[in-house]
Amino acid sequence: MKTKIKPSILSGFMELLPKEQEKFNNILEKITNVYEKNGCLPIDTPIIEKSEVLLAKSGGETEKQVYSFSKGKNNLALRFDLTVPFARYAAQYYNELVFPFKRYQIGKVYRGERNQKGRYREFYQCDVDIIGKDELSIKNDAWIINLVSKSFKAIGLSGYKFQISNRKILKGLLTELSIKNSKEVMILIDKYEKIGKEAFIDELNVLVGKEKGKVIEDILQMGLEDLDKLTVDNEDLKNGVEELKEVNRMLKVFGVKENEYEINLKIIRGLDYYTGMVFETILEGNESYGSICSGGRYDNLAENYTDNILPGVGMSIGLTRLFFILQEIGFIDNYKISNKFKYLILPIGDTLEYCGLIIRRLEEKGVDYSIYLENSTLKKKMNYANKLGFENVILVGEDERENNELIIKKMTTGEEHKIDIKAL
Repeated sequence: MKTKIKPSILSGFMELLPKEQEKFNNILEKITNVYEKNGCLPIDTPIIEKSEVLLAKSGGETEKQVYSFSKGKNNLALRFDLTVPFARYAAQYYNELVFPFKRYQIGKVYRGERNQKGRYREFYQCDVDIIGKDELSIKNDAWIINLVSKSFKAIGLSGYKFQISNRKILKGLLTELSIKNSKEVMILIDKYEKIGKEAFIDELNVLVGKEKGKVIEDILQMGLEDLDKLTVDNEDLKNGVEELKEVNRMLKVFGVKENEYEINLKIIRGLDYYTGMVFETILEGNESYGSICSGGRYDNLAENYTDNILPGVGMSIGLTRLFFILQEIGFIDNYKISNKFKYLILPIGDTLEYCGLIIRRLEEKGVDYSIYLENSTLKKKMNYANKLGFENVILVGEDERENNELIIKKMTTGEEHKIDIKAL
């Protein structure tokens, strides 16, 4: 006898059973609704891109995680996020788009992540971006945060906090301190939360010395008021502080509450294309899970594809990862969605033609229904309806057929009533 293959999937990929998938889809739908109601337009891009396009501005850890392969003469890669394909898209369709261009995109992306809990190699991203022509006001950075805040509220999530920083501040500081290995220092700062304060300071002192290390550590702890008092005469640093102040002001204009965000200069974002504002988002009390949403400003991400200047800002919700975290903390267990299963029609005896009339009545009224077509006992049919959570069953026997009637049974109470088909 032929050996059966054990059904399984690769590690680092998520599959859900229908009840969880319904909740996943409902969350996705609510986020989409927020983006659409706030003037964002939908786009989609291929999962597979030309390697030369996708990797034009990547390097380091990013490129190591990319799935790449060859087909014929083409070098190809699976998209690792939705931002780089968006830059290519904006450059390619530059003459057809209306700027500022506000877009959202939801799709699967692929990264060869090290296998660990909550980290997936295939996952959904929900991106929202705005890209400008030649310039883009810093006010849009606050608008993006505001949209994601609305998305979280739409799904009933609370306790989230946006961590906001600006890479220009540290770039300017490192320049003023004449630090040559600034990239290594930035990479180390990005690891601050993972390695802890003591290990960070030890490694920082090795890179820049104790005196300069103390200056950097002090500034990393500063809030907006302290930053505003700095007297460092560096253009990048000054611009970074001013941008932070403006984003802070605009968040209040958009109604984002003060307890939803904080300034945290230790936020760097590892991807290579961020140039100014950067954002990460934690769930308070569940910080160990890491960021549930991130993004930032890219002043000219499309520079590898066009001479046109296309500055932008965006944020991305890693929905697969977020869903895993929400499962872990019990949010999904209590997540309620309306029951879309209104009626299940149960033919009893030779009544299928008559059931067809009932189906047409329900369709005319736009009522959701399904029909059980197996030749089973009534007990088995009722058990099926109960397990799938139907609100009502429509019992259709031969007596009902003869009298143009049907019986509606409410599943939660067991209450039954007989009605004329015309009253349905």
